[in-house]
Amino acid sequence: MTTYTFPHNFIWGAATASYQIEGAWNEDGKGESIWDRFSHTSNKVTGGHTGDTACDHYHRYEEDIELMHRLGLKAYRFSTSWPRIIPSGRGKVNLKGLDFYDRLVDAICAANLDPFLTLYHWDLPQALQDQGGWENRDTAYAFADYAALMVKRLGDRVKNWSTFNEPAVVAFVGNLYGEHAPGFKDEGIAYRVAHNVMVAHGLGVQAIRNANSSLKAGIVLNLWPFEPETNTPEDLSAAENIWKANETHFLEPIFKGHYSPESYEIAEKHLTTFKDGDMALISQELDFWGLNFYSRHVISGEGEFVKVPASEYTEMDWEVCAPSLRRLLVRLYQDYKLPPLYITENGSAFQDEVSADGKIHDPRRLDYLKQHLIQTRLSMLDGVDVRGYFAWSLLDNFEWAHGYTKRFGLVHVDYTTQKRTIKDSGEWYAQVIRKNEVPE
Repeated sequence: MTTYTFPHNFIWGAATASYQIEGAWNEDGKGESIWDRFSHTSNKVTGGHTGDTACDHYHRYEEDIELMHRLGLKAYRFSTSWPRIIPSGRGKVNLKGLDFYDRLVDAICAANLDPFLTLYHWDLPQALQDQGGWENRDTAYAFADYAALMVKRLGDRVKNWSTFNEPAVVAFVGNLYGEHAPGFKDEGIAYRVAHNVMVAHGLGVQAIRNANSSLKAGIVLNLWPFEPETNTPEDLSAAENIWKANETHFLEPIFKGHYSPESYEIAEKHLTTFKDGDMALISQELDFWGLNFYSRHVISGEGEFVKVPASEYTEMDWEVCAPSLRRLLVRLYQDYKLPPLYITENGSAFQDEVSADGKIHDPRRLDYLKQHLIQTRLSMLDGVDVRGYFAWSLLDNFEWAHGYTKRFGLVHVDYTTQKRTIKDSGEWYAQVIRKNEVPE
């Protein structure tokens, strides 16, 4: 049997996001977020679900950290809620919100876990949205102030800071497709949001380093490879053209200091907030970056999405294709001068059932994790500098517009009782961490 052994200092973790797990949506002085507003608007979220309670992590974080300890995690990636800390987005600070994250980080460190903090995982203060949200360039400066505040409070214990989680989702799923908060369907808004979020990232990196120069700063991008249905010139060309127009939109500015021609051709007419110096600000050197990877897109010569008949698909209707992760990583490190990488999210939604013995047997999720970890290790042997892996997610949680209908967790959550149960995939992942290896 082949065994894939990882370097002794490889970081094993799991990830969550504030709105998806915390609940306590209006407690202890927290302000309204765009996701509070969006989920409370009819016909936006499956079943009318909201994140009002979610996994009640705000009150149960000690229990959840004990679960992380039981799994043997080395690190925990989480996000802070901007409106919990600065209810109106700028100005007066809610000390109770800051105190919560102080206690959370203390508990993470006491469990010998390394905290990886993401400053923005989609829950913008609604007060800022009322002033134009990310389409308003001033929001980027408010973000920098928020970043500096958090570093001054937590930077003595938190060493790894990400500015944004998945800016492509912030810009396009929230402002072009309308499926996420704030729910717009406007190409101009989407491209201005995309640019301003990158400006905010640059300002945020500066704020982190100005507040504490010893910290590591990065960003988390979600990337979907566009792979051809066949190796015909038409399919190859179509897949490559869509990749350049879509997936390079954040890669090129952040890591090369300019938009790709294919992406800029679409964006140019919308970039009314563009200023001299933006690209230098956006593209400053990072200490690390995070990749969120779930699946690939298969493209025909006509540029259309194709389902692969022989493939397995998750509850999200995403194809399971682990080798595409390795192909993506190898390509990225050939095409760009990239800093060290963490796989910051990787996971799958499948239907889970609690068996008669109270256990959750989830062989498909377990196999998904196994195959992607094997491809991660193979990419490292190809020369890709992967420093760690964070499974998505620690807990079943509020899956955005899908509400509570999609479960990604290593730990099952009964949303009625809030009972937590480690799934088979979680027990398997704990063994991987203990042995620092993945058996084929």
